Amino acid sequence: MKSDQTDFLEEKELKDINIPLAERLRPGSLDEVLGQPALTAPDSPLRKMIESDEYQSFILWGPPGSGKTTIARIIENSTKHRFVRFSAVLSSITDVKAVMKDADYMHRHQNQTTIVFIDEIHRFNKAQQDAFLPYVESGAIVLIGATTENPSFEVIPALLSRCHTFVLQMLSEDELKTIIRKGYQSLGLEEDEDIIGWLAQQSSGDARRALNQLELLTPYLKKEPHKDIKQLAAILEKKTLYYDKDREEHYNLISALHKSLRGSDPQAGLYWLARMLEAGEDPRYIVRRLIRFASEDVGLADPQALVQAIAVKEAVLFLGMPEASTALSQLVVYLATAPKSNSLYTAYEEAAEDARKTSHYGVPFHIRNAPTQLMKDLGYGADYKYDHDYKNKYAYQKYFPDQMEERTYYIPGEYGFEKEIAKRIQWWIKLRQDKDKK
Repeated sequence: MKSDQTDFLEEKELKDINIPLAERLRPGSLDEVLGQPALTAPDSPLRKMIESDEYQSFILWGPPGSGKTTIARIIENSTKHRFVRFSAVLSSITDVKAVMKDADYMHRHQNQTTIVFIDEIHRFNKAQQDAFLPYVESGAIVLIGATTENPSFEVIPALLSRCHTFVLQMLSEDELKTIIRKGYQSLGLEEDEDIIGWLAQQSSGDARRALNQLELLTPYLKKEPHKDIKQLAAILEKKTLYYDKDREEHYNLISALHKSLRGSDPQAGLYWLARMLEAGEDPRYIVRRLIRFASEDVGLADPQALVQAIAVKEAVLFLGMPEASTALSQLVVYLATAPKSNSLYTAYEEAAEDARKTSHYGVPFHIRNAPTQLMKDLGYGADYKYDHDYKNKYAYQKYFPDQMEERTYYIPGEYGFEKEIAKRIQWWIKLRQDKDKK
């Protein structure tokens, strides 16, 4: 017969299994927190607060998965003060007032301070934030707010002025790799450095996201520890699309129309347009695809193509069918006979690939917006050169992230208006080269 202790341990193990990986691996002390040396250093204000258990209100501002909730949990588990957690998504003004009433009573009658942690404080409206203010001022509560948004904009000034602001940095890929390896060990998986590196790269500095994705892939990695990364990416990004088999021709027809226009054949374009309209296709769907074509396949070779497409959209909405058929025919012929360029399409695809790989790179400080004093104190906008103050309205400064070399995505085509754009780009390049020589 099993003892009560045995039953308890088995129940605990079962519960632990059901706890998400990110939660199981959450650091239990500041020493275990990665990527935030300014906050975890021996002489940091935050560490001194935690070690002394004497707190002043503060805001934790940082990207998702950087450790804001973790720091709050560390405080909750170590403090002797009463600790209350709020979710700004789930809590109402009634909830806020009830907690404030209890905190005020504890402060007045038992001389006890309540630490109130508000996750996603930016989601609280002005009235909800106002409700905290008198209790912060009286010392009844110590407010700890966590936000991914700039507190200068999302926290009311009266409350922000009474709080320190601690800025958390996005985790580096190396730091994420360390965390992911811990996930592998916890899950009993055979490590694969390529997969670990890939997970770290595409997690955008978010430790929680990295661990959640690893957990999602665990059933596949247990069967095949060195599974092809493309297959893993497909698992994460997979979207199931259902189409009625009887509607296959719908997609065949729009494909035929698109390819006829790309091939500069207005006659075939008109034929496939008619096939779709006569079959009862929604003209709004057709014009939506033609608007896409105007940018994807014509682009800046003829900037008027997009203008024409938007105008026909308005005509379709205003006239309806069958009157809108002529306007659609006009657009089809215009697009088919326009000079073609996919330079914008390929430029964006290349930029998007870089963006996905480097989304954790911060915006250079000199081109950050700095409308508030807090942001200026942090160095936002420092050393920015206002181009209008320079000769040719051109100062030349780097706009890519500091960790990136400058890239060329858009290369103008040889036809239509892009020939003029190419001249403009070459002019800017020459100005830059002349500046480099000086």
